[in-house]
Amino acid sequence: MFADRAKIYIKSGKGGDGHVSFRRELYVPNGGPDGGDGGRGGDIIFEVDKGLNTLTDFRHVRKYEAENGEEGGKRRCHGADGKDLVIRVPEGTVVYDDESGKVITDMSGDNCREVILKGGRGGCGNMHYATSTMQVPKYAQPGAPAKELWVRLELKVIADVGLVGFPNVGKSTLLSRTTNARPKIANYHFTTLNPNLGVVDLGDGGFVIADIPGLIEGASKGVGLGHEFLRHIERTKVIVHMVDAASTEGRDPVEDIRTINAELQAYDPAILHKPQVIAANKIDVLYTEDGEEDPLKRLRRTFEPEGIQVFAISAVSGQGLKELLYHVKSLLETMDSRPVVFEKEFDANAVSGEANLPYEVTVDEDGGFRVEGPRIEKMLGYTNLDSEKGFEFFQRFLKDTGILDELEKAGITEGDTVRMYGLEFDYYK
Repeated sequence: MFADRAKIYIKSGKGGDGHVSFRRELYVPNGGPDGGDGGRGGDIIFEVDKGLNTLTDFRHVRKYEAENGEEGGKRRCHGADGKDLVIRVPEGTVVYDDESGKVITDMSGDNCREVILKGGRGGCGNMHYATSTMQVPKYAQPGAPAKELWVRLELKVIADVGLVGFPNVGKSTLLSRTTNARPKIANYHFTTLNPNLGVVDLGDGGFVIADIPGLIEGASKGVGLGHEFLRHIERTKVIVHMVDAASTEGRDPVEDIRTINAELQAYDPAILHKPQVIAANKIDVLYTEDGEEDPLKRLRRTFEPEGIQVFAISAVSGQGLKELLYHVKSLLETMDSRPVVFEKEFDANAVSGEANLPYEVTVDEDGGFRVEGPRIEKMLGYTNLDSEKGFEFFQRFLKDTGILDELEKAGITEGDTVRMYGLEFDYYK
């Protein structure tokens, strides 16, 4: 089954904790600190695999976690780094933050490999904290926490031209005749249930065309398989409307184009800014009665004043195909040759992990200031405030995380009391 959407949970590795230990050798009863550093946690990496063309595998496995770094050891031993986890996806996969809907990365063009979540750094062992005044530090730095995120994957085909039209108008036949693609063709609706890609070779250059499965009215609202089909048009540079000029199934070709354009505009108004071409198909069976307006003349009278050129073709016999394809090629030559790539809107590493744990500054009834929250509680859990080095680390933490700025915004002045989980301090700049 073709699958172009998936939702998965990703988590990088936690950094290994630094170690607390001291040299213990014969005749050296009071050796210095020798606790080693923790290892780095593994990264979550997305990589393009040219052999994949669907996201089906992600429907069976939804959790992806990299390895944690190992804790540091005695005798300055460094903990092993956690292994990175490489997640392979088809080219054209767009990764979104599931909560905000913003683009994390687009695995297209030159972007074949990207680190989405970085592993936590390893914590420093106590050997780093020895000073002339603190020669036996009994604390070490914990490893940075893992980063985790729910992401949504969407596969959007990379094609220069999008071939759109209602079901059974001959798109698959056109694709099979003009490209190297071999789509399934039959005379019933919705034969095509996934986009087919083909390369048009005109000798002096070519382009990639995608047969977007048959659209129906209401597609922009998700009716039928609307959203699954419409998202593949977003990357295309030129849209070719294919209609049944002979109305073999009683459809009005002018109304078909109006309806599809209305669906495209409802889904994303920017799509209608792309150049459009009309391929009026099935002229080999076109028949008009006396007094009836020629459908081709009606199409040209309606759309060519809007700058949309109409080509009369027969996908079965090949009539008119050369003119249509060279016109499309001439349109593409006026445009940027690089594939359409969605810009990054969301930095997963900037919003995940310890740096974004919340905290709150409040004022007590006696005028003292209280700072609480997971960020403070976590920091106090691994900081030895009884030591000079630990207290310096604590002060630097308050400054670097912006807590001191928040206290000043709340109106703190020198000499005021600051309370944090049972601890009290006097505030001085």
